[in-house]
Amino acid sequence: MKYYHPLLLTPGPTPVPEHILHATQLPMVGHRSSDFEAIAEQAFKSLKPIFGSKNEVMILTSSGTSVLEASMLNIANPDDDIVVIVSGAFGNRFKQIAETYYDNVHIFEVEWGQAVSVPDFIDFLKSLNTEITAVFSQYCETSTAVLHPVHELGKALNDFDSSIYFVVDGVSCIGAVDVDLDRDYIDVLVSGSQKAIMLPPGLGFVAYNNRAKEQFNAVETPRFYLDLNKYLKSLAEHSTPFTPNVSLFRGVNAYAELINAEGLDQVVARHYAIRDGLRQALNALDLELLVQDVYASPTVTAFTPKSKDELNYIKSELKNRFAITIAGGQGHLKGQILRIGHMGQISPFDILQVVSALEILLSEFRNESYVGKAITQYMEVVKAYV
Repeated sequence: MKYYHPLLLTPGPTPVPEHILHATQLPMVGHRSSDFEAIAEQAFKSLKPIFGSKNEVMILTSSGTSVLEASMLNIANPDDDIVVIVSGAFGNRFKQIAETYYDNVHIFEVEWGQAVSVPDFIDFLKSLNTEITAVFSQYCETSTAVLHPVHELGKALNDFDSSIYFVVDGVSCIGAVDVDLDRDYIDVLVSGSQKAIMLPPGLGFVAYNNRAKEQFNAVETPRFYLDLNKYLKSLAEHSTPFTPNVSLFRGVNAYAELINAEGLDQVVARHYAIRDGLRQALNALDLELLVQDVYASPTVTAFTPKSKDELNYIKSELKNRFAITIAGGQGHLKGQILRIGHMGQISPFDILQVVSALEILLSEFRNESYVGKAITQYMEVVKAYV
């Protein structure tokens, strides 16, 4: 059977809505023109509620990794002591960036698939017995589908030492979670365009509070393209310091229109309803979930098939027979888990497709009927939302 509408369910890139695609295909304008200034002014402002920021959000033409790097280079001086929480592949990326530029890097290791224990982390900070400039953490660790308790972590960090900057990688969840920089004690929050914000890849976002803004100016770490002071200066002039991706700036504004139409609270609720329903469905299919319910991400779900053969069968047959693309594991979880992304332009009924396909595939592979079992559990959860 031919499926004419492929379904992309990876944790980034994600499906791009037609409204956004249309905006990105409008005729080009000069990036140093009043036309672009109007586009940029709107884009900087429109992201404020998404990031829970009182300040306009900086937009860099770059990847999510670049804003991870920028968040570090603009907060810590070369001789500073910094702490990185590593709980998966992208925490490890923060670590790699840190060790490229800094000598005094302290790593707090968290078992992959687990969330950071806030009391244990504070005890770790106490044991260092040195002045720490900044702590860097993921919000959602994409590789494991863990959502860290960022509010609890930020508050505990502030109570321990309010001078420490709290820098958060929100690449795989911003746009699908309720976040507030002040409430959550976050100084810098970064994200990318290609996940829950449902744009094509190519933009990085930096939200910040006033304390962080002052630190950007004070830091002496060498940087050029990623010098956030340049972006702040241009932001005030409704511009960018370097050539921007004009089309994606238009896409930001189209994204904001979609969020305003649906309502940000409803967007967040939709993501959580899909998460809860999918987890119930996977349980009904006897697929082990990697993450505890309390720390499960609303944007990506990881599960462990019963064998490597079953894993390969699920992933390949979803793609070959049903035109559904999901993701495998990363790092030492490669070949052990599968991940279903459910962020951005994904409705509860889109997920029905992958749930029903999994019922068919597992019924075939295990010689045991699962037809109807997962769909029933899924709909029992999402019916309250729809």
